[in-house]
Order: sequence, then structure tokens, then C-alpha cells
Amino acid sequence: MSQNVVIVTGGSRGIGAATALLAAERGYGVIVNYASNVTAAEAVCGRIHAGGGAAVAVRGDVSVEADIDHIFAAADRMGTLAGLVNNAGVVDVAGRVETFDMARLTRMFAINALGTMLCAGRAVKRMSTRHGGRGGAIVNVTSAAAKLGAPGNYVDYAAAKGAVDSFTVGLALEVAGEGIRVNGVRPGVIDTEIHASGGIPDRAAQMAPDLPIPRAGTAEEVARAILWLLSDEASYTTGSVINVTGGRGIAP
Repeated sequence: MSQNVVIVTGGSRGIGAATALLAAERGYGVIVNYASNVTAAEAVCGRIHAGGGAAVAVRGDVSVEADIDHIFAAADRMGTLAGLVNNAGVVDVAGRVETFDMARLTRMFAINALGTMLCAGRAVKRMSTRHGGRGGAIVNVTSAAAKLGAPGNYVDYAAAKGAVDSFTVGLALEVAGEGIRVNGVRPGVIDTEIHASGGIPDRAAQMAPDLPIPRAGTAEEVARAILWLLSDEASYTTGSVINVTGGRGIAP
């Protein structure tokens, strides 16, 4: 029988790396997608191989359609696509809206929102019973910022993740009768490298004391929610977004 494969975009670090490692533990073959850091992606694959699992590091920028096709072609060679984790994402230097330019906004939406949509479309073509597939699951990694707006920091990032929230619900309803479940995970303040790329490497530590659970979350805690949504244990769950925020931002 062909191996069940999961694609994890942005799988070389942080939440993506933790998800790739846990997916391998659960028996999936894993496509560890990365944009530029091949060393980090190969290190994740090395850990999976050491544990007896199967993984391949595949370079690709999810804002580039040809790269997306390359990622999915690698999955096709590995086995049968059973899951997609749309995790790839970027922030930029914290700032106010009046400082943003078109280049920043285009990058923010191309990677965080449009790439998610394009990858999901490729997954549907492979997994949907309408297209001869066996079904599967898509998990979109969004952000608590989508609900909180991230004023003075990353309003553009929050807006892009808000688009992912809406897309998750719409796609879930579109393919619910085709064997595909589509859900989201909404991380809060998680201790990963993404804060450094936004110019505030200690942001998680700074915010931790003010959180309802007074600490930053871990990438592994988010990964466990993602793997539950991928699994048959979530067989009647679609169109949902799980908050992994330590209580932050959950008030209506």
C-alpha cells in the first residue's frame, strides 16, 4: 500500500519542524518544505530518519506557483497525499500602517494567504473524491493576531491571517462532501524564531507574564493540535479553528 504523505510547508523550523517530527512519529511520510534554509530542513529530516521515519526536504517558496508544483510533485513520488499543513508564514519589522509600502504588503499576503490558498487547491485536486482521490485533511496555521488585529506591530500580518480564517471555513464547506476536512489552528504567543524575523527576538518572553496562562506556548503544543486535526480522531470536525493561545484573545 502506498504510504500516506503529509506536506508541511515551512517545515524547517518552529511550528513546522515540530509538526513534521510528530507527523513522522504517527507514521506519515513527510515532505519538509523550506524556502531557503536547507541545513535546517535536512536536520529535521535527519531526526525523522534516525527514528525510522520517512522524510524528504523540498525547497519551495509558496508564493511562487512553479515552486508549489515542485513541492506537490515530490509528495506524489513519495506516496499518497493524505494531509497538508499550511504553515509557511512570515512577519516583517513591527510598525504602523502608515509606514507600510506595496512591497511589504504584497509579500505579506502572497506568502501568508495566497500561498495557503494555492497549496490547498493542489491538495484538493489530489485528495478530493470528485477528482478520484481517497480524501484527506488540510490544516491551516493562522494566528491569534487575526482576532486581535496586532495594532502597532503587524496589522498586515493579522489581516492576512484573517483571510486564512475565512478561507478555512469556505473551503471546508466547499469540499465537505468530497472526503476532505479543512480546519485551522490559531497559535498565540509561541516561543519560536519568527519573533526574531520581526525584529523582536524576545517578544515571547516579554509578553509571557501578561498572558492568562503566564508563559509562552511551545511549537510542540501547537503541533499536537495540528496532528489531532489531521487524524481520524477528528473525523467529524471540519471548518473549525482551534485556539492554542493560553487563553489569549478568546473572548467573543
